[in-house]
Amino acid sequence: MSAFFVSTVLIFAAELGDKSQLVALWFATRYRWWLVLAGVSTATLVVHLGSVAIGLAFDELLPERVVLTVVGLSFFGFALWSVRGDRLDEEPGEPRLGARFGAFGVVTAAFFLSELGDKTMLATVSLAGRESSAVGVWLGSTLGMVLADAVAIAAGVLAGKRLPQRAIAVVAALLFVAFGSAALWQAWR
Repeated sequence: MSAFFVSTVLIFAAELGDKSQLVALWFATRYRWWLVLAGVSTATLVVHLGSVAIGLAFDELLPERVVLTVVGLSFFGFALWSVRGDRLDEEPGEPRLGARFGAFGVVTAAFFLSELGDKTMLATVSLAGRESSAVGVWLGSTLGMVLADAVAIAAGVLAGKRLPQRAIAVVAALLFVAFGSAALWQAWR
């Protein structure tokens, strides 16, 4: 029970103000809150299961530079997507991204990508190597993450009703560019 509690508290605190909270908030302005929460929960379960496995098995699966580069570039894609919307991949006769994968699939994939190499993922890897219960770390870190992102989803639902969609998209794009630049700088400094 100790590994569960420690993981829940540490990951909740680590997630507050994190870039993936921005992803959850942004999606909450576009999709139903429960779909966003389900996508975030699913992605978090998978990412944190992998993080626990990595923490138990070995120190690094991929070099940090590679992970940070992929994450940084994905955030530039999120920035463009937030400004242009689902039109990014449209060609005549092709369904929109949301229609092709559904809101749940889009949120899950985007949140999964945003978590790769993130501090909460790395913290979960560290906790798994340190704590005695791998299942406790996995479930505790997942709960902490989902609780923190639920706060962001609630803020997104409220902001989406009070702020113009275009303003939200531009601010989100600027923040995505900032986070993407920071990840690339950290990878290649």
